[in-house]
Amino acid sequence: MRTDYLLEREAELVLGLLTYENRLVMRVLLHTGLRISDALALKPEQLKPNFWLTEQKTGKRRQVGLPEPLLSDLRAAAGVHWVFPGADPRKHRTRQAVWKDVKRAAEACRLTSNIAPHSARKVYAVELLRKYGDIDRVRRALNHGGVEVTLIYAMADQRLTAKGRRRRAAAGKRKA
Repeated sequence: MRTDYLLEREAELVLGLLTYENRLVMRVLLHTGLRISDALALKPEQLKPNFWLTEQKTGKRRQVGLPEPLLSDLRAAAGVHWVFPGADPRKHRTRQAVWKDVKRAAEACRLTSNIAPHSARKVYAVELLRKYGDIDRVRRALNHGGVEVTLIYAMADQRLTAKGRRRRAAAGKRKA
């Protein structure tokens, strides 16, 4: 099942209900567009304003930038082996632990859409498209091979708005 886009106010609500550690993970995802597995695999020695990583899913190299406030928070919370240590400090936090917390927070906010950590990647794509207006730039930032998938991500806000209009129209027809 595909994850849905989060409106800015929804993202703020969900972030506010996450554990501190999972909020940090989601902040990284929202700021970088990384996949959850790549964010959780970060090591403390990688924490610099700009660094390179190899994506686990694609094997492609990618440059990542972190702003100072987030970088400071990550350094303060990082474990010895991983930026996001798990219950066993020799292992990193699991995708499932973050996923469960995001699901719990979205449910507490009574969000009906399918919100998960991957939703942050869509928020990142939409924000980049708004900022630069260049779909190819968004494609490169997400490390997509083609623009087709990038369009699904970067236009997620417009798809959500259209879905809402269709629901309101259908509800109006039922009342009439």
